Amino acid sequence: MCLKETKNCLILRSMQMILYILSTVATFSIMEFMAWFSHKYIMHGFGWYLHEDHHQPHKGWFEKNDTYFIFYAVISTGLIILWAEGYFTYGLSIGLGILFYGIAYFLVHDVFIHRRFNWLKNTDNVYFRAIRKAHKVHHKHQGKEDGECFGMLLVPMKYFKEAARSNK
Repeated sequence: MCLKETKNCLILRSMQMILYILSTVATFSIMEFMAWFSHKYIMHGFGWYLHEDHHQPHKGWFEKNDTYFIFYAVISTGLIILWAEGYFTYGLSIGLGILFYGIAYFLVHDVFIHRRFNWLKNTDNVYFRAIRKAHKVHHKHQGKEDGECFGMLLVPMKYFKEAARSNK
């Protein structure tokens, strides 16, 4: 890119780094919409076969539903490989945005809400109570129809208000 370390070159590199960071943050944000969309229209639609066991009591630690996590992990890994091989300049930043969202989703959904691990047991604040309540409302429906609250990190304001009232 730059053959000599000049002031203009440093500015250009700084701007490029800011673009990479912004694309990672933007990808993370877009993933919340993707999670909502795929949850509502794929998992509770034609992909119900893989998601159904998540709404039913079952034995065992793994669920068919975990396939969706693997799907996004493959996309993230593929983008990072495309970047590493020099095919896609923003592959790393987009791949990392998907990865970071996957980590957040795992910690919130699998660890905090469903207690698949014995971590974050004592977490108690308005935000976490709100997302737990919204997820409970989502799971009150055992079937694929009549679902609500399909997002994960962003939930309707009414759950935040309810969580704040329950803290008093």
